[in-house]
Amino acid sequence: MARCCKNIIATSLAVASTLAMSGCTLIPGGHFEGITSGDKTTGLEQELSKVNIQLIDSETIKQQKLKSQVVQKTGLQGLDVSNYEYHLGIGDVITVGVWDHPELTIPAAVQRTAEFDGFRVQADGTVTYAYAPKVPAAGKTVVELREELVNRLSRVIEDPQIDVKVVGFKSQKVYVTGEVDRPGVYPITETPLTLIDAINTAGGLNERADWQTVTFTRGDIVEHIQLDDFYSEGDISQNRLLKHGDIIHIARNDKRNVYVMGDVSRVGTVEVKRYGLSLAEALSEVGGINERSANANGIFVLRKRDLEKDGVIADVYQLRANNIAALVYAEQFSLQPQDIVYVTSAPIARWNKVISLLLPSLSTVDAIQDIDNQ
Repeated sequence: MARCCKNIIATSLAVASTLAMSGCTLIPGGHFEGITSGDKTTGLEQELSKVNIQLIDSETIKQQKLKSQVVQKTGLQGLDVSNYEYHLGIGDVITVGVWDHPELTIPAAVQRTAEFDGFRVQADGTVTYAYAPKVPAAGKTVVELREELVNRLSRVIEDPQIDVKVVGFKSQKVYVTGEVDRPGVYPITETPLTLIDAINTAGGLNERADWQTVTFTRGDIVEHIQLDDFYSEGDISQNRLLKHGDIIHIARNDKRNVYVMGDVSRVGTVEVKRYGLSLAEALSEVGGINERSANANGIFVLRKRDLEKDGVIADVYQLRANNIAALVYAEQFSLQPQDIVYVTSAPIARWNKVISLLLPSLSTVDAIQDIDNQ
């Protein structure tokens, strides 16, 4: 972590030292007056043309809230486990009781468990009981097995009343690994087991866990579950009903940080907590901006985008923190992991130069993380 902070500080100093260079004029929502050399457009204009630029104002805050509401609406469906039934497998243990026929029921013993005295589903998928040898059990529900036993015992007992219970769930397991309190192997039982249930059974996420994304593996298919949408937004569509062999992995939260650079009291990283991090909170964590030298209109948030997918390098948000309303916007503007918050002391007319210098930092941050994780 210390090495990461040193690298970020070095990057910030390098950027800040270059800010003395002159730039060009770019106003949010306006047009770009490019830097040209003869009739040729420079690479700076080409880079900035792939950047989404907008002010942090009431409209931006409104759009953030609308996205959150959409997540909540789509998550209302959730899982339907009303028809869930447990299917027996090899290794499961059952007990069988026959009413009015104590000779067919194993009596309870103080020093023996029901599982010890029960009937195990054998490797061939069958279970053997009195007057009912080699009854197919694997793949059947408890109700189906009971019906089969009734048919078998009806040959020797008139109208047998049979009770079947599973006392040892041994055939089906799921795996919870990574940053939980009790990683391990957990059984699937007659009670539906969901992804959220499994994480809670494993003691929940620990302080080092990445609570935003969970890696869910079923066979050859790997899915990234947005756990944050469940915990923060109540999006229960992110839940999954688990099956035998499923793997849930909780990664470390190494990339759950926001990077605060520029003319602030302390350059460094701020962790995004489970219930979010606002721009105001991030600035407060580093001691705020330098009131004597920082430009109140030069607070920027850079958010990396997928150029190939979106056609955009980054989203850039500007906060003009020279009035009370702007402070309210800062408190309401939510940051995302890997965002870069930059406070400049340069005149606002040079802010496009600031952006062009910071764009490489978006990829540099990822590189720093990879080095620190080695």
